[in-house]
Amino acid sequence: MNDWATYGGLLGGIGLFLLGMSLMTDGLKLAAGPALGRILTYSTKTRMRGLASGALLTALVQSSSAVTVAAIGFVNAGLLTLGQSLWVLFGSNVGTTMTGWLVALVGLKFKVDLLALPLIGIGMALRLSGEHSRRGAAGLALAGFGVLFLGIDMLKDSFSGFTSGFTLNEFEGMTGIALMVLSGILMTVLMQASAAALVLAFTAAESGMLGIEAAAAVVIGANVGTTVTALIAAIGATPNAKRAASAHVMFNVLTGIVALLLLPLLLMLVAELRELLELDPAPAAFLAMFHTVFNLLGVVLMWPLVNRLTHFLERRFRTAEEDDARPQHLDTNLLGVPTLALDALHQEVRRIGVLAIRMFRDAASSESQETLAREHRAIVELNHAVADFVMQLSRTEMSTENAQRLPDILRIARYYETLAELAVELAKTLRENTTPVPVEAGKFNAQAEAFLDSVDPDTTIQDRLAINQTLGSLEEHYQSLKSHFLAAGARGELPVMEMESRLRAASMMRRAIEQAVKAAIMLDGEKAAVPHEAESTSA
Repeated sequence: MNDWATYGGLLGGIGLFLLGMSLMTDGLKLAAGPALGRILTYSTKTRMRGLASGALLTALVQSSSAVTVAAIGFVNAGLLTLGQSLWVLFGSNVGTTMTGWLVALVGLKFKVDLLALPLIGIGMALRLSGEHSRRGAAGLALAGFGVLFLGIDMLKDSFSGFTSGFTLNEFEGMTGIALMVLSGILMTVLMQASAAALVLAFTAAESGMLGIEAAAAVVIGANVGTTVTALIAAIGATPNAKRAASAHVMFNVLTGIVALLLLPLLLMLVAELRELLELDPAPAAFLAMFHTVFNLLGVVLMWPLVNRLTHFLERRFRTAEEDDARPQHLDTNLLGVPTLALDALHQEVRRIGVLAIRMFRDAASSESQETLAREHRAIVELNHAVADFVMQLSRTEMSTENAQRLPDILRIARYYETLAELAVELAKTLRENTTPVPVEAGKFNAQAEAFLDSVDPDTTIQDRLAINQTLGSLEEHYQSLKSHFLAAGARGELPVMEMESRLRAASMMRRAIEQAVKAAIMLDGEKAAVPHEAESTSA
């Protein structure tokens, strides 16, 4: 019967602790919700600030899972870069150590009914007096603290019942350490709270049921188990979010492996630190210190590796959009040779033109909005890459002739970006039309699309006079089409809204052709200015 009471107390303690953690986390997130977004967005400019914001937020909301999911969500939304999110995630691991210190220095040291019960009472009073206010959220967090401490006390009492007739001597050695690590992982995965696994390890060590080394192995396992939350959050997310989740997994797994290999040395280091800082000699305080040292070790390990890790992850989970948006010709190694750098810029701008004209054709053929949005983002990102490369190149020593080509390259890139913007607007306008395309409009569209072929960046313009004559013919056709639509609208043959929509579409088509022609003529001039490319063309 006593056994059943002990097991029941153990399960009840875990339940109360998880309930308290849930209430506390929900309350703190509601009370500090706006701060969560602001800190993640504005406090990630440097490595140290990212680490500090991740640690602070985790300590604040008492949930590394919440900060992990928030960081991945911000990456998913494009509010954080991959590099920024990595340091927030690493910092969140450091922030989890606050829970250990809270348990070791408060939960296992004070008489619970003197602390927990008043917290629950005050917290619920605040909650009831301001249910939908920040005061109510703070009250919920206070009540959660109280319930959490009740759970800790129940766990402490339950573990004391195990110590008289149950030991773990048979699990000593490397096998025992491995089993303890697996236990920490399993408990964290099942309860979705590494803090619960930590409390179990701390209370078991305090009661003498677990030795320090075994309890430290459980702590390592609990840290590794938190990666499951990140993996779940990354399901169906953007490639960057998947990369952030992968980095979180790598951080915890790598740190866990190194900590296991250095476990005796780490325990000796913690013992020395405890004596130096004159901390409480109790096992729980020792384990809290170990948890902190363990996570700081992970930061130290990742500090020199994070750039390589970022580059490695950026090559994974790639999408067609990212492949299009990634410059294929721009290389900072070419900045030392301006002629080669200009050649690379020419090649990249020409590639932007190919993508822009493809996008415009897709818009004219009623391609899906998602596809057009993807293509547009790729062109915008490539334009930013070109502008950044031009800025870097302008700071190097180059001839006056080469320097004068830089504004032209930017102007060509801008022409093609305008073409992409017009494609987006054209697609929206065409979706507004409900009647079949008039014959006159169909002829104009066909002429415009054929004209695009003649100014494709991969095509060398042989006769600019012919191009200008064709452009003049297209202008005449546009004016005729415009008159036709206006007359049809005046006679009532075409609804006014439809007439305006058709006119906007024709005007966009004409303007897009003008942009493509300007870019093609300038690009052809750029092509002639690149000596070794001109030679390869003539060959």
